[in-house]
Amino acid sequence: MLAMDTATGVVSVALHDGSRVLAQEDVARPQAHAEHLAPAIETVLARAGRRPQEVTQVAAGTGPGPFTGLRVGLVTAATFAYAIDAPVGGVCSLDAIAHQVWLEGLAGPRLLVTGDARRKEVYWAPYRLDESGAHAEAEPAVGKAADLPPELLEWPVAGRGPLLYPTAFGGDPQSGQPAPLALPVLDVSAGALAHLAITRLARGAALDSTQPLYLRRPDAQPQAERKPVSQAGAGAAPGPSA
Repeated sequence: MLAMDTATGVVSVALHDGSRVLAQEDVARPQAHAEHLAPAIETVLARAGRRPQEVTQVAAGTGPGPFTGLRVGLVTAATFAYAIDAPVGGVCSLDAIAHQVWLEGLAGPRLLVTGDARRKEVYWAPYRLDESGAHAEAEPAVGKAADLPPELLEWPVAGRGPLLYPTAFGGDPQSGQPAPLALPVLDVSAGALAHLAITRLARGAALDSTQPLYLRRPDAQPQAERKPVSQAGAGAAPGPSA
């Protein structure tokens, strides 16, 4: 399985053989997903000693995430899968973070996962962790960290929320004291995403579609069509004659 995620500031690509991660490449360049994703795929395949035609399944993180970066990963995954005639599926990026926390035994039985939504907001979702994995208890949402349900702020939290908004999560930016319940898993690991996708397929579940989870409209919006000057003035009272 070739897995990739571009929903955060880290471009992550991994190749998984069903038992272990053969190779993984993580590039922390939040504004350059398009420039780094294809080289990362080439690096991972070369490091694992595999050819593109040996990939039998492609998985991609569906976000939530920024419009442009997320689109890069999903379009690349679909194009790669089409080129080698392999199936492609999606995995919620917040699910992948929660799965990594579960794999590493960092929290339980409750977990809050957050991501940078910009505009002073976070993407977030609550999870229940048990012996079988991490299970989402609600659909991903977006909002200001300070407006999160108070009970969730008492749970261990993964993702970049506590780093971006430490006060909301109980940290003290003045003294540099981090949020007490913040976990070290900050971004999506494609290796964890691949393991989660393989686990779901092994259980007979289908992967998600590759439709992106934007949760809100993109920042860039088309401008309203402007009327020509001749139309804008039509019907207006004539000005004084010269």
